[in-house]
Amino acid sequence: MNPNPYIDEDLQALADTARRFAEERVKPGFLERDKTRDLDRVLLREMGELGFICPELPEQYGGLGLGCLAAGVIHEEIARADLSFSYLNLLASLNGQILSKYGKPEVVGPWLHKLTRGEAICCIALTEPRGGSDAANLRLRIERDGDFYVINGEKTSISAADQADIAVVFGRTGQPEDGAHGVTAVMVPMDSPGITTSRFDCHGQRAIGRGSIFFENVRVPVTHRLGDENKGFVQVMHGFDFSRSLIGLQCLAVARVALEETWEYITQRQAFGQPLSAFQGVTHPLAQYDTEVEGARLLCLQGLWLKDKGLPHTAEAGMAKWWGPKLSYDVIHQCLLCFGHGGYDRGLMEQRLRDVLGFQIGDGTAQIMKTIIARARAGRKFVPA
Repeated sequence: MNPNPYIDEDLQALADTARRFAEERVKPGFLERDKTRDLDRVLLREMGELGFICPELPEQYGGLGLGCLAAGVIHEEIARADLSFSYLNLLASLNGQILSKYGKPEVVGPWLHKLTRGEAICCIALTEPRGGSDAANLRLRIERDGDFYVINGEKTSISAADQADIAVVFGRTGQPEDGAHGVTAVMVPMDSPGITTSRFDCHGQRAIGRGSIFFENVRVPVTHRLGDENKGFVQVMHGFDFSRSLIGLQCLAVARVALEETWEYITQRQAFGQPLSAFQGVTHPLAQYDTEVEGARLLCLQGLWLKDKGLPHTAEAGMAKWWGPKLSYDVIHQCLLCFGHGGYDRGLMEQRLRDVLGFQIGDGTAQIMKTIIARARAGRKFVPA
C-alpha cells in the first residue's frame, strides 16, 4: 500500500496486519469458495476475533472506535484476496452503522456484538421485483398491529439472502403516493416464522450469493423499528454514502492486485525475442490504468476521511461508487488479455472479472450515482430525476 495523506502509521499497521490475515487465511480458498458457494463461517469468526469487522463502531457495540478509514483499509486487504468474502465486511459496516444509529440499544446491541465477532450476518433488504434503482417505490407492506409490525411481500436480488441471520428491511407503512416519505425500516430476525428464501445462480460474487426473501405475515416487535415510522428511507439511506466509498475501495483493491501480477508477468513472458514489457502496446494501457486506479483510490479514501471529519461527502461517495467498479472491471479485463489464453481459463483473473461486475449493478447503478452527484453540485430542485 502506497503512503498517502489519508493513511497514517497506525492505519498502515492495521492494513499490514489485515493483509497477512488475508494472504494466509482468505486467499487460499478464493477459487474454491466460488465453486462451493460456501462463505466459511469459521473464517468469518476468525476475522471478527481480530477486530476486522466494523472497527468503526464504538466499543459499546463491539467495535474499536477507529473510524471509517480503518474500515476502508481493512476492506482493501480482504478484497485483494477475495472480493466476495469481503462483502461480509461491507454488509457489516453498512448495517452496523444503520443499527447503531437508528435502533434501540437494548434491541440492536446484542446483534451488533454478534456482527463484530463474526457470529452473525446481516443483509439489507431494499430491492424489489418491480424496481431496483427506483428504490423509493416499494410495495412490501409493513402494517401496525398493536405492539407488532406485520410484514408481507418480496425482496429480491438481496446479497446473502439465504445466509443472513438478520435483515434490515424497508417497507411501505404509508400510501403509495407518499413515495420515499411513507417507508419504514425494521430489523427482522431471519428465523422469524413466515420467512422463506431462494438463491440465484449468479455470474459472480457466488460465495456471498444473491436471492429473494419472501415475507408472509411475518411479525416483529415495534421495538425493532429503525428510525421513525414513515421516515426510514429518508433517514437510513444516508448510510449508503459510507458503503459507496467502501465499495470503490473493494473493487479497486482487486484491480490493484491484478495490475501487480500483470506487471510482473509481462517482464517474464517472451515474444519476438523480447519480454512483453518491451512493447508499448502492452505497457501503455497498463500505465494509464495504473494512474487511474491511484486517483480513484485517493477519491475513495477522501470520502471516508470526510465522513470521519463529519463533513459532507455525498458527491465523493457517488463518484467512488460508479467510477471504482467500472474502472476496476476495465482494468482486470485488460490484465486478463495480457495473460492471453491463461487469463481466459477459469482462475484468478477470470473470477475477479466476474466478481467486480456485480458492483456496477448492485448498491446503485452508475446512472443513479451521477444523478446524486449532479444534485449535490447543482441542487436537488434543479435535478429532479
